[in-house]
Amino acid sequence: MRKNIYIALSISISLFLTSCGKKSESPVEKKITPITVITSSISEENTSPFITSSGKIQAANSANLSTRMMGFVNSIHVKVGDKVTKGQLLISINNFDIQAKLAQANASITQAEAAYSIAEKDYNRFKNLFADTSASQKELDDMAVNFEMAKARLEAAKQLKNEVNAQFAYTNLRAPFNSVITNKFIEVGDMANPGMTLIAVESPGAFEVITRVSENEIAKIKVNQKVSVLVKSLNETLSGTITEVSTSAKNTGGQYVVKITLNKSEASLLSGMYVSVQFPVEKTNTKSSMVLISTHALIYNGQLTGIYTISETNTALLRWLRLGRTYGDKVEVLSGLNADEKYILSAEGKLYNGATITVQ
Repeated sequence: MRKNIYIALSISISLFLTSCGKKSESPVEKKITPITVITSSISEENTSPFITSSGKIQAANSANLSTRMMGFVNSIHVKVGDKVTKGQLLISINNFDIQAKLAQANASITQAEAAYSIAEKDYNRFKNLFADTSASQKELDDMAVNFEMAKARLEAAKQLKNEVNAQFAYTNLRAPFNSVITNKFIEVGDMANPGMTLIAVESPGAFEVITRVSENEIAKIKVNQKVSVLVKSLNETLSGTITEVSTSAKNTGGQYVVKITLNKSEASLLSGMYVSVQFPVEKTNTKSSMVLISTHALIYNGQLTGIYTISETNTALLRWLRLGRTYGDKVEVLSGLNADEKYILSAEGKLYNGATITVQ
């Protein structure tokens, strides 16, 4: 009996010592799926010794059409992309109230014409009576005053009708010149309000470029200078002539607006295309360069603007930047990023600082 107890006790002690000698198993680590990203290299602009700037193509002649009247839109006779001729009807607005005013104006003219006719006859009769000494000077003067007042009332009635007729022009919007419909901002049944843009038109075939030049270089830019214009989306270089140079940068952030008329070309140009303009003028400092990144990659947090780069451990690293001027779809980086670094252009998931990534 004692032997059995001794054996059982020995086995229990052995099991206890064995369990104490084992290490506790660690929980299964959660697997993190990397976020697939697309990166882009920094663009460094320092190759051309000439002054260059980015700009945008726009139509040489364009207009945003609005009305001075309030009313419901009865019909829209065109759609975006249609070519229209000068004077063609584009939009019709309800004008029942103006038609009523026109009827009142016509009635006023009829009444004023009758009063004018009577006053004219009375005045002529009293002139004859005065010549025969059958009427006094006062009576003739009274008839003359009545005649002039009747004439003034008739003229006022006619001008009122002209005003009403002018209002009809704002209920029937017509094309101001041969153009193409580029946008419409209202639908049939909507309420049109005074000053509200209803439709936009542009003249086809004639284009110009709007660009901006820094204060360091604007003194070298002159009207009638010939320039080269690279249309980035078409990869074509066109020629143009400077037609306007702004003399103030008060409302343009220290940059001066330059307008360039493009020479006729067979290129399929469209308003809004980004271009790069090269002026035939050497830079003040040809050794300077700009670090440019895509505006689509920027991250905003209040007043801060940043971008995601890639760390040495292959994670997303948020960097705050100080930015300069914008050139089309690119922006100048003044500090926070070096020219030899890459940045994350887009990601297939939501990025955050420290997120594990894999480069596509």
